[in-house]
Amino acid sequence: MPRSPTRESPPGNRVPRISSVEFFEARSPLSHPIADATHTIPAITFLVTRLTLDTGTVGEGCLLAFHFSPHAIRGAFADVRELAMGRAVSATKEFNSACEQSFEYFGQVGLLRWAQGIVNVAMWDAWARHLKQPIWRLLGSCAERVPVYGSGGWLSYSLDELLAEVTGYTRRGFTAVKVKVGSREPGFDVERVARVREAVGPHVRVMVDANQGFDYSAALALARGIRRYDIHWFEEPLPHSDFDGYCALRQNAGIALAMGEREFDLVALRELAGRNALDLWQPDILRLGGVEGWLDSAALARAHHLPVLAHFYKEYDTALAVTVPNAAGVESFDWVDALIDRPLRIEGGFAYPSPEPGWGFRFKDEALRKIDR
Repeated sequence: MPRSPTRESPPGNRVPRISSVEFFEARSPLSHPIADATHTIPAITFLVTRLTLDTGTVGEGCLLAFHFSPHAIRGAFADVRELAMGRAVSATKEFNSACEQSFEYFGQVGLLRWAQGIVNVAMWDAWARHLKQPIWRLLGSCAERVPVYGSGGWLSYSLDELLAEVTGYTRRGFTAVKVKVGSREPGFDVERVARVREAVGPHVRVMVDANQGFDYSAALALARGIRRYDIHWFEEPLPHSDFDGYCALRQNAGIALAMGEREFDLVALRELAGRNALDLWQPDILRLGGVEGWLDSAALARAHHLPVLAHFYKEYDTALAVTVPNAAGVESFDWVDALIDRPLRIEGGFAYPSPEPGWGFRFKDEALRKIDR
């Protein structure tokens, strides 16, 4: 059964309540648009919530929005704000249940689940800051650090840009890198993977990510073309709901399969694990509605003997990964680092959870623009 984190307030202490919920936007500079197999991305935009308690303590949460559906997500924020106001900050499960009930008519997943997730993450931050403890310590840890890999390798990169990025990661001590695949040009992906392997050498793990860009035959063809380069895993080779395709591909690809970042619930994990069609589970804390969803998914993965390596949010994921025995590591992009006051410590191929209260970082005031809604 999934663990139930300890949520009690210290004896004699009143649990603070949420007195305000504000939303902001922050942007990370991008010199030119980037692209994977299914999207072209012109901007790196984060949406941030600041949740203030009646004691004055402030907690934050963020989500990576890129440029997608800016008006719709702001509308979802307005709905979730109403459910958070006045609530005890430690009542994260009660908040999640209120969201499930309130959002049932229009759908509990999608935009409304993202909005639930960002507030849930901020509630955990505020509660842990009130208790003056890092979140991983509240949950109980089983490790001091976790492996981290360098991510990117966009299809829009020139070969020189691609090789500069992966070798830059290795110079910084990373021992694993991931690159995008999904080109429609025959041989393009194979050539790039071959050049990456040559550039980083035999002792660095190389992974590939198709972002759901292939059908079964194309995914199998690529797998057979690149497995000679010792590929550690093939991420999202197929649309995330193609359970039969994953099952067949895992039997024939000769490369481990990874997925999970698109999931708003645990249906895909149950289906794929039950079919022996998955090697690595990659939860997204925002899409799963926050900390409880992340932990529940890790527990289910463990029950099926699957390792967990979460999607994107390294500051959150490192704090959670050190609390679960089946964590395989975290993913690293640098996009948020210049926007926050305490970037995550990464050394020698490992990420270390912050010893500071809460998640251990805040967005810089000067990086934020308030969203009017």
